[in-house]
Amino acid sequence: MPGSLTRLCQTLFRRYRVWLTLAFVIAALTLAAVSTPLHAFMPAATGSVVGRVELGASADEADATIACMYPMTGRSASYGRDSIVAIQLALRELAAEADTPRLRVIVDDSRSKASFAVRMATDFIEQDNADILCGIVSSGVGMAVSRLSRQRKIILVGTDHASSRATLEEGHRYYFRVSSDTWTSHAAGARYLKELQQETGWQKLAFLGPDYEYGRIAWRDLQDALALHNVRYTATNTYWPRLYEPDYSLYIQSLLESPPDVLVVALWGGDFTAFIEQARTTRLFSQMRVANFDTGGDYEPLVALGNEPPQGLILSARHHLNWPETDANTRFVDGFHQLSGRYPSYSAQGAYAGIHVIARAIQRAGGDVTDTEAMVEALKGLRIPLPKDPRGYVSYIDKDTHQIIQAQAIGTPVSNTRYPPARVMLGEWKVYDAESLKPSPALVETRRGESGG
Repeated sequence: MPGSLTRLCQTLFRRYRVWLTLAFVIAALTLAAVSTPLHAFMPAATGSVVGRVELGASADEADATIACMYPMTGRSASYGRDSIVAIQLALRELAAEADTPRLRVIVDDSRSKASFAVRMATDFIEQDNADILCGIVSSGVGMAVSRLSRQRKIILVGTDHASSRATLEEGHRYYFRVSSDTWTSHAAGARYLKELQQETGWQKLAFLGPDYEYGRIAWRDLQDALALHNVRYTATNTYWPRLYEPDYSLYIQSLLESPPDVLVVALWGGDFTAFIEQARTTRLFSQMRVANFDTGGDYEPLVALGNEPPQGLILSARHHLNWPETDANTRFVDGFHQLSGRYPSYSAQGAYAGIHVIARAIQRAGGDVTDTEAMVEALKGLRIPLPKDPRGYVSYIDKDTHQIIQAQAIGTPVSNTRYPPARVMLGEWKVYDAESLKPSPALVETRRGESGG
């Protein structure tokens, strides 16, 4: 009987296998549809983002098409999520103003991969007729797309990636950046460390950063800035974990075996949060001061610190919720919160700035975004008030480097429940004015000479 039943099943399957296969496919598709979370199909402001998003004017109505690349998946997906909300906020503000260009903004997932992002940027240019490229979180990705920008003679407005090499060694006519870079952050950090040395007499310095473009350039910028300010120190060790490293225990153990007086960390996002969480279970914070001058004071790490942050932290970021205390910054932070129900990361301020800068440049260029050379001239030297500006100052794009020039504030965690779920924000500020943080003409010349640029 079992053998007969088996032969019968085989015969039926051969006769009806096409229909059975089709039935299985339909069942699988149905199951996938009902099991897919609803938020996967929702707009950016209400949930997670999966795949391409189009914001603003339609292709037929737009005066310009802006194509942006941000991570929407993986450990850094929150930066893409926040950037999309910030773009929505900027578009809403522009729509309320008179005589502003109608922008169509396309956002897609860069996947934090350089080769993938270059192919995506090429498709934006060739298939979507993009007038301007923008965005990008990873410095490695940013450098790769910048080279395509130069080759294709299309403007790229960088809103988040921070390697100073993008504007110094490899700066070119079509690349502009509207957020602080590693030079700005570490020039401010060097001044802070000089003042700290005068107070405490520290001598030994270690550095820990991700082993790719951003981390390597951050360390070089810090060394050059310390030399510029005649800070004498002994560099004990440098540590290079890979990007998105899950386990920092070996690095922490090495630091504890040979503790510096000061450890400068250039990890960002979830990597910095993971390092802090793993280090706080050890004696590390009682053995050394830990500083992160570029990203450590972002909202996400501050939330992760909880009620009792480790002692001795020195932090900053490219934007702060509670500094400067200006109407413009309050409007940005509150407007973002009203749209999304959460508070913005520094990447959000960069994306917001990018959209406003592009709109202002189009106006300065007479409204014709297709005149690329006129757009370049409009961007060079452009002055624009932004949430990061302290009272009495207006951000501007340096005509030579195409880097935005902004102040930097460095602080320490203090109790503050104004922005839940965070229980601390930065305070005890030391503020370094924008002009004092610009790379000198001699440094720019040296860097470009070293690269053959």
